[in-house]
Amino acid sequence: MPSTEEQRAEAALAAAEGWPGVREGETLRTTDLSGMTLAVRRRAGGVDGLEPALLVHGLGGSSRNWSALMEQLAADVECEALDLPGFGASPPPPTRDYSVYGHARAVIRLLDAGGRAPVHLFGNSLGGAVVTRVAALRPDLVRTLTLIAPAMPERLPRLTSLPTGLVGVPGATRLLRWATRDQAPGRRARAVLRLVYGNPERITPLEFAMAEAEMERRQGLPYFWESLGRTTRGLLNAYTLGGQHSLWRQAERVLAPTLLVYGARDRLVGVASARRAGRAFGFSRLVVLPEAGHVAMMEFPAEVAGAFREFLTEAAVAAGDRGEADGRP
Repeated sequence: MPSTEEQRAEAALAAAEGWPGVREGETLRTTDLSGMTLAVRRRAGGVDGLEPALLVHGLGGSSRNWSALMEQLAADVECEALDLPGFGASPPPPTRDYSVYGHARAVIRLLDAGGRAPVHLFGNSLGGAVVTRVAALRPDLVRTLTLIAPAMPERLPRLTSLPTGLVGVPGATRLLRWATRDQAPGRRARAVLRLVYGNPERITPLEFAMAEAEMERRQGLPYFWESLGRTTRGLLNAYTLGGQHSLWRQAERVLAPTLLVYGARDRLVGVASARRAGRAFGFSRLVVLPEAGHVAMMEFPAEVAGAFREFLTEAAVAAGDRGEADGRP
């Protein structure tokens, strides 16, 4: 007889497959990690023997946010993208720990269990903060780090990001649930897309239809507001940590070569923080896309893939130079 966790995983996967969230060439599976269940989206590489990559989405997102980029990278890396606990097709964590550390532990457990590490680790927004923690805590799991508009503390947060932050205020999700109870999923989906895209005209009808279907599915989940509110609160709490636990100090501990991708039209993460990120991460390459918003991998997947390929070449040359300096063949 299936366990309760297995039943929840099967129900979540069935729900995910019931909406148009899996592109041709992708698969979606769930994996049980001693009580924690994670959904993992995979696109097989175009050739055998490619190095593995793991991609981590942002606040309110899902592994589907990486589909376009995974397609672009099919000849370069073997891509998997996970749904963080409580998002996409992943059920809530049994502990209800939605902190940045909690999500980082989920990523680490997946990598430890999968035997694919070290991987090329990608993160967008919240996912950028999560994978920065992972790279600082477990450098053995990470080949390279690619951060797309990472959610790092800013001295002067953007005004357009404040409504998102308010979701983390205790009691705010109950108010939002009441205020949006009659709002059509399509209206909410369009508002979210317009916030994260640099140019809303780049939102294709297919992308909007899929976002609307996903929003409708999410609103029917009993834990939708809990996962969104508690994860937002966890991110805000991470911003307040000081000393060795601060996200910027964690960034300084990252040993992996790091690619930083920012959008000049990002309404949530200011490009000004890109300069600080370039100083914090040791070996790093900074790319600013002038027309991109908060989700460059969705808006400009070909450009992000091209930047990643160039970055891999630079990282390989730098590694060779370091080897020669150390006297290694």
